[in-house]
Amino acid sequence: MTQDQIILFALFGTVFALLLWGRFRYDLVAFSALMAGVVLGVVEADAAFSGFGHPATLVVALVLVVSAGLVRSGAIYLITRTFVDASRSLGAHIAIMGGIGGVLSAFMNNVAALALLMPVDIATARKAGRSPGLSLMPLSFCTILGGMVTLIGTPPNIIIATIREDSLGEPFRMFDFAPVGGVAALVGLAFVALIGWRLIPVRDSGVGQDRIQELEPYLAELRIPEGSKLAGQRLRDLDAPAAAADIGLLGLVREGKRRFGTGRNLVLKENDVLVVEAHPEALDEFRVTLSLDPVTGGGGAEDALGDGVTLVEMVVPETARIAGKTVEAVGLSWRKRSTLMGIARSGQRITKRLRKTVIRPGDILLLLVPSDRADEVADWLGALPLADRGLAVTQDGKTWAAIGLFGAAVLAASVGWLYLPIALGLVAVGYVLLRILPLSEIYDHIEWPVVVLLGSMIPLGAALEASGGTDLIAGALLTLTDGLPAWAILTVLMVVTMTLSDILNNTATAIVAAPVGIQMAATLGTSPDPFLMAVAVAASAAFLTPIGHKNNTLILGPGGYGFGDYWRMGLPLEVLIIAVSVPTILMVWPL
Repeated sequence: MTQDQIILFALFGTVFALLLWGRFRYDLVAFSALMAGVVLGVVEADAAFSGFGHPATLVVALVLVVSAGLVRSGAIYLITRTFVDASRSLGAHIAIMGGIGGVLSAFMNNVAALALLMPVDIATARKAGRSPGLSLMPLSFCTILGGMVTLIGTPPNIIIATIREDSLGEPFRMFDFAPVGGVAALVGLAFVALIGWRLIPVRDSGVGQDRIQELEPYLAELRIPEGSKLAGQRLRDLDAPAAAADIGLLGLVREGKRRFGTGRNLVLKENDVLVVEAHPEALDEFRVTLSLDPVTGGGGAEDALGDGVTLVEMVVPETARIAGKTVEAVGLSWRKRSTLMGIARSGQRITKRLRKTVIRPGDILLLLVPSDRADEVADWLGALPLADRGLAVTQDGKTWAAIGLFGAAVLAASVGWLYLPIALGLVAVGYVLLRILPLSEIYDHIEWPVVVLLGSMIPLGAALEASGGTDLIAGALLTLTDGLPAWAILTVLMVVTMTLSDILNNTATAIVAAPVGIQMAATLGTSPDPFLMAVAVAASAAFLTPIGHKNNTLILGPGGYGFGDYWRMGLPLEVLIIAVSVPTILMVWPL
């Protein structure tokens, strides 16, 4: 080996060791390795930051922004509120949620897809009286499987497509991964739904005891707007959607009077106000599902729903301006364009209209405020904001606009009209211009540690390839498989890549393994595409540990899992993925 190769292998070995140790964050480890590579002379100084402008890095960042826009627009509620039902059997629930997760993760980042569906799954488990650990791992695995189907479903696919472009002059297109990834995903989904979930050990994760549920539910009011389809229905007809959203429907207000009990038989009218009890996420879901409006005295934040608003929670101390007053008296609506969405008051029922309720010290207020004025409103009220829980206001009036923009971008990228980063960039711009995503929040949705990881590892991977390091790895694998048939060589490559992905970040694994696959194909004198597809599937198929994929990490606590629980369902799933992927690759991408 040359000196450069020795240095680069030492750097990669150090990176992998530190990632396994887990003492330092992966972005710091990767960036430090990049800086060391520059200092040691194995990475050119003028190419050190080329990874941050690399198409793979840009696409990963843009996919996260676009995913946030789809969530904020209410597009996802169209699916979840239609298909999710707590009364279904566990197997049916896993099959439906897994299918939804797989489809969503094919067209949005699979981490974002899980983050979106995980609260839904936990809420469904709570309503059904079962541990979420029985369904969270299947949901995580299904979102990982779904990401294999398209170019934008998971970072490894994006990386492999751009490496192909750098090496062969043309990237994989949007749906080039679909034949192999689709077969692997369908077979994997069937296994998870029919057999896999039965292999999970049952543990109590403390569902319902997470910090979101520590607060009392809010008493809130929602108005039936003019032209609503609810007009003419009876109040009791809303029991089913209220139960589905985990809402307590207490009654309604008509002409300033609250009605309970017999009021459930009342025929609803436009401008009636529903009185509900709910947590913030459930309140937003119920509002979107029934197309209801917030209630204010005029000039409130709901008039600026398209201008970017957010939900904030504030506790009222004794010294607060609003303590002992009503929001109507202090002019919250017309002074600060903010709306009181709910009040949480422990131990006592609130019987007056929200805007006429005297606020007491210790009350927790749920406010709808302009996104760029949350701190100003808190200071003006003298209230103390609670820790940010990521509450967001769904822009349900722009659902189809968000879906249309995204669909047009996918179509344009698929047929080659637009380069994928440009298409996704136009969607992000469109979401800002349409005020689906506030400009002030755009950068909050980008997972910057992943961007730093990619930006740092790509130049190191390029340096390893330029130094001939990938040739050495490829040669070692070819020596190991000397004399074996093509399917056996692909199998070995997938096993090695899967093993690395289970213990390392799947993004880093793809960066290292893809050039090795290309070099193996060149040595054998075959097409590199089957080897790249093998790497793509294997890099994503990290099912044995909670550290191989972020989705597995996300469910570790809420599911109540132990480190050794994942392999019970993950090991047979990985074997199954290899068994179906190798013959599919050889059929779709012949050597």
